[in-house]
Amino acid sequence: MGKTQRTLILHGWGGSDHPHWQAELAAKLAGDYGTVSFPLLDNCHFPSKNRWVRQLRTILEEFRPTHVVCHSLANTLWFWLCEEGGVENVEKLYLVAPPSMTCTIETIKGFFPAPFPPSLCADEAIMVASDNDPYMSIEEAQKIAGHYGIELKTLHEAGHINTAGGYGRWEWIEQELLRRRDDS
Repeated sequence: MGKTQRTLILHGWGGSDHPHWQAELAAKLAGDYGTVSFPLLDNCHFPSKNRWVRQLRTILEEFRPTHVVCHSLANTLWFWLCEEGGVENVEKLYLVAPPSMTCTIETIKGFFPAPFPPSLCADEAIMVASDNDPYMSIEEAQKIAGHYGIELKTLHEAGHINTAGGYGRWEWIEQELLRRRDDS
């Protein structure tokens, strides 16, 4: 039997509280006796890249996740962390609805332009993007996925894959993580 699956769920700008799919995922995993961490990152409405990177390093050292699920700005955070290095690989990384690598939103401008780190610090990774995400074109998502040679799952008209796009409970991601845990 493999090591226990430990899932870290990282929200983006503004958080991902209920009824966002990340909150639902955390509840589903915990409710099924999974080991999950869904921390609120510091000052989520006015985030600082450097504070978030420091906070994430502490979380990684203490929680030691096997799986990481990023949404929105958390993808950019993960890229910065990997760019800086010193990160142990996780088994599986989910990059959901990343914003453009050159996002120009004033409040989060300290995160951009985002780097293309040499590694995603994951044994396996998948990107999930929407064909009508207002923060990243599907063409840019294809370019990033191609750069890393990872699978790209494209959702049709899912917006930013958040509550506004109809993603409260998201069965695909729940089943994906529950299946992986059961396979451990």
